[in-house]
Amino acid sequence: MPYLDGFNANLVEPNAVLDPIPAGTYLVAIETTDRKKNKNNSNEHLEIVFKVLDGPHKGRTVRSRLNIWTDSATAKKIAYGELSSICRAVGIMEPKNSEALHNVPLEIAVSVTNPDANGRQYNEVKGYAKRGALAGTSQPQQMPTQPTPPKPAAPPDNMDWLQ
Repeated sequence: MPYLDGFNANLVEPNAVLDPIPAGTYLVAIETTDRKKNKNNSNEHLEIVFKVLDGPHKGRTVRSRLNIWTDSATAKKIAYGELSSICRAVGIMEPKNSEALHNVPLEIAVSVTNPDANGRQYNEVKGYAKRGALAGTSQPQQMPTQPTPPKPAAPPDNMDWLQ
């Protein structure tokens, strides 16, 4: 059992309950990733925590869960599609681990769910795009779940920097 080193709640203000951020698009970066068990401990998912980088909700976080380690072929296919979208949005096509995706700005489309049985709402990530792909942040926009891959750039005329 962890010792709390004399913690006294009388000396610390409690955190306020935070409502979900409004639906819209946000400039974010992946702050953390973690492999976690699902509620019934039958499978695992990749939990991604996105941190909002600007605007009135700067510093807030939004979570997404990708069912990469599941027995469901359909859930795994959806998760891999989302992971592919994230990789394309941050420009890292073959990450060796999830930390390779951290701290690179991208845009996400966020919705707010309907209230659950307990009356709570939460944010859900609906899509991912490269930074600057959308006009502004925090504005409701349509956003592709899987952006089309960029066209290869023409080589520059002067390639002296290669030498």
